[in-house]
Amino acid sequence: MTTRMVNWIEQMLFRARETVLLMFLVATVALGYGASQLRMDAAFTKNIPLNHPYMATYLKHREQFGGANSIMVAVEDSSGDIFNPKFFQVLREIHDQLFFIEGINRSQVKSLYSPSTRFTEVVEDGFQGGPVIPADFKPTEQGLAVVRANIEKAGAVGRLVADDFSAAMVSAQLMDRVSLGEEERARAQKEGRTDMTKPLDVLALADTLERELRAKYQDDSIKIHIIGFAKMAGDVAEGAAGVVGFFGVALVITALMVFYFCHCPKLTILPLFCSMVAVVWQLGGLTVLGFGLDPMSILVPFLVFAIGVSHGVQMINAVGHKVAEGHSAKAAAQLAFRSLLVPGGVALLSDTIGFLTLLSIDIGIIRELAITASLGVAVIILTNLVLLPILLSYVNFGERYLNRVREEHARVSPVWQAISVFAAKPWALVIVVVAVIGFLAGYEKSQQMKIGDLHAGAPALKEDSRYNLDTAFITDKFTITTDVLTVIVEAFPEACTYHHVLERIDRFQWQMANVPGVESTVSLASVAKVVNGGFNEGNPKWRVLPRTTPTLVQSVAQIPTSTGLLNNDCSVMPVYLFLKDHKADTINTVVDEVKALQQQFDNDELGFRLASGPVGVMAATNEAVEAAQGPMILYVYGAVFLLCLMSFRSIRATIAVIVPLYLVSTLAQALMVALDIGLTVSTLPVIALGVGIGVDYGIYILSSMSIMLREGKPVQEAYLKALCDRGNAVVFTGITLAVGVSTWVFSALKFQMDMGIMLTFMFLVNMLAAIILLPAMVKLLWFNRKA
Repeated sequence: MTTRMVNWIEQMLFRARETVLLMFLVATVALGYGASQLRMDAAFTKNIPLNHPYMATYLKHREQFGGANSIMVAVEDSSGDIFNPKFFQVLREIHDQLFFIEGINRSQVKSLYSPSTRFTEVVEDGFQGGPVIPADFKPTEQGLAVVRANIEKAGAVGRLVADDFSAAMVSAQLMDRVSLGEEERARAQKEGRTDMTKPLDVLALADTLERELRAKYQDDSIKIHIIGFAKMAGDVAEGAAGVVGFFGVALVITALMVFYFCHCPKLTILPLFCSMVAVVWQLGGLTVLGFGLDPMSILVPFLVFAIGVSHGVQMINAVGHKVAEGHSAKAAAQLAFRSLLVPGGVALLSDTIGFLTLLSIDIGIIRELAITASLGVAVIILTNLVLLPILLSYVNFGERYLNRVREEHARVSPVWQAISVFAAKPWALVIVVVAVIGFLAGYEKSQQMKIGDLHAGAPALKEDSRYNLDTAFITDKFTITTDVLTVIVEAFPEACTYHHVLERIDRFQWQMANVPGVESTVSLASVAKVVNGGFNEGNPKWRVLPRTTPTLVQSVAQIPTSTGLLNNDCSVMPVYLFLKDHKADTINTVVDEVKALQQQFDNDELGFRLASGPVGVMAATNEAVEAAQGPMILYVYGAVFLLCLMSFRSIRATIAVIVPLYLVSTLAQALMVALDIGLTVSTLPVIALGVGIGVDYGIYILSSMSIMLREGKPVQEAYLKALCDRGNAVVFTGITLAVGVSTWVFSALKFQMDMGIMLTFMFLVNMLAAIILLPAMVKLLWFNRKA
C-alpha cells in the first residue's frame, strides 16, 4: 500500500516537473515578501503562564498594586555623593522624561520628586510633614541639607536612595497596552474597530529608554543603570541580532563541509538553496499566521536550515549511489525520491510532532517556539524531499564525479567494515552493558537537576553584560530591587481597622522576614506600627499595633493607597518580600514557606494568596516548567514511538530507535547538572529539539537495515550495507549540525550559549548512539539471525 502510494506520488511529481517548480517559485516569492514584513515581538505576557493559579492572583490585582512588568532606573553620582546641584537637576529631568515615555503608567512613577514621596516627623505640636523635595527647593547647600534630612525622615534610604547616598532611584510600572496614534486610530475607525489600543512594543520602549535616558544623561560624573523586563528584552533582542552573524558563519561552514562531502559545486549549492527556501517559507508562514519572531525563537530558523541540509545530504547521497549504478540523473532522482520519502518523511514528521508537543506548555513564548519550529520542519518535507530531487533530476553529472562515485560505490570502506562488528553478538553485549551503566549514572546525576535560574541577574544574558552589571549595582546599593515576591492578603471591606486582622498579617510578615533569602519585608501592618509610634511622641516602645479600632483607624488613615499597601476599601493588603536574588533555591525556599504558613494563617476572613511581583511570575513559571517536563517528554517519545511503529511495522525496530534516544536525553540532563544549567523556559525546549532531530539518524540507518532484515539477512550484513548506503551521510549530518550550533558558545546571550552546548552534545551523541548502540540493540532483538 505504502509502496504504491509513493510510486504514484513520484510519477505525478516528476511528470509535471516544470509545473511543480513554477509552483515552488510562486510560493517562495509570496512567502519571501511575507518574511520581509516579519517583526520582532517580545510581549511580557508571552513569558508567563497566564493560566497558573499565581497568575490569576497577579492579573486580578495588578491594576491596583502594579504588576511584575516594571522599570527601575538608578542614577549614580560617580563621586559617591548625590548631594550636589547637577545630580538633582539630572534626577528631576530623568523623572520627567520617564513620566512622558509611551507605555509608562504615570500614576506609578516614583522617585524623590514624586508628590507621593513624603516624610512625617513628630514635633512638639504633633505631626509635621510634606514632600521630601519641597516645591521651593533650590540646590543650594542649605536646600540640599533639608532634602537630606527629609530623606532620612521618610525612610527612603535603601528604597529611593542608595544606602551610601551614592545613587537615587526612579521606578515605574509599564502598561500592557497603549493608545493608538492618530493615523492608527483613523485607520481603526475606518475598519470599524472599537478597541483603540495596541500591545506595548517592549523592544521600542527599551530602545527609547536607552536613547532618552542613558545616552542623554550619562557622562563622566553621572552613571545610569536600568533594569526591568522591558530593558532585559531589549538587550536580549540586541544580542539576538548577532544570530544573523552566526547564521552566516554556519552557512559558510556547512557549505564547505557539503562540498567536502560531495566534491561537486552544483551538489553543494542545491541542498543549501533548498534549505534557504525552507527558512523563507517558515518566516513568511509566521507572518501569514499573525506571529512575530521573539528573541528566543530567532534561533529556530538556523535549526531549520541545518535540518534541511542534513536531509538534503541524504538525498544527494542517495542520488549519487543511483547514478553510480548507471542510472540517468532523472531516473536516479526518482529512485532516490522513492527510497527516501518514507524514512525522510517519518523523520521530519517525528521532528514536527515532537516540536508540537511543546504546545502543551502554558507559556506563550514556548508555544510560539513550537509553532515556529514545527512549521519550519514541516516545510522541509516539501523543499528537501520534493523540490531537491526534482532539481537534481536536471543536473548534468560530470564524468569525473561519476568515476569517483563509482569507485567509492564499488568498495567497502575499511572504517565501515570495522564498525560493523558493533552488530556482532559479543560486541553488542558489551555495548549494551556500557549503555546501561551510562544510563544509570546519568539518571542518578539528572535527578539533581534544578528548576529555574541558578545564577543572579538576567539568565538570558552573560554575567558581564551591561544589564547584569546594572542589576548587580542596584542589588548592592539598594535594599529594594526587582526581586520582589508579593503575597496578596484578601480580606473583607475595612478589614484593616480590626486589630486581629493586622496582627495576623504582622505575624505572617515576621515569620517570612526570618526565612533565608528574604532581605526585607513591608506591609500595612509594619507601617501602621511606625505611624502609631509617631502618634506617641515617636517613642519606639509604641511601635505596636493599636488594639482598639479608633486608634487603629488613626494610624491606618495616614497611609494612602498610593503606597501600594492597601486598596480603596482596605480589603486587600499585600505583603512585600524583597529577596536577595531569584535563584531557584531562593524562590523554592520562600514559596515553600509561604505555602506552609498558608495552612496556618488562612481562615474564613483572610486568605494569603500567591503571588504577584517579578519573583511571583518566576515562581509560577518555574512550577509550570516543572509540571510540563514529564508530559512533554512523554508526548515527544510517544509521538516518535507511534510514527516509528507505523513506519517499520515492528515493535523491535521501534525499540531499537527509541532506546538510544532516551539514553542521550538522560545524559543531556546529567550534563545540565554538571554545567550548572537549570531547567528554564529557554532550556526546556532543547530536550524536545534534540530528540526530534536526533531520531533522524536512527530512522535512516534502520530503514536501510530493515529491508535486508525482512529478506532474512544476518544483522551484521544488513548493518554493513546500511553503513555503505547511508553511513557517510549520517556521520556528516551529525558533525555538520554539531559544528554549526557549537559556534553559539561565542554568543552574547547566555541562553543561546547554553542551548548551543546542549544541542552540540545531543547532535553528536545521538549520531554516535545511532552508529554504535542501535546496531547492538538490533542484534540482541533479532537474536536468531546468524552471521
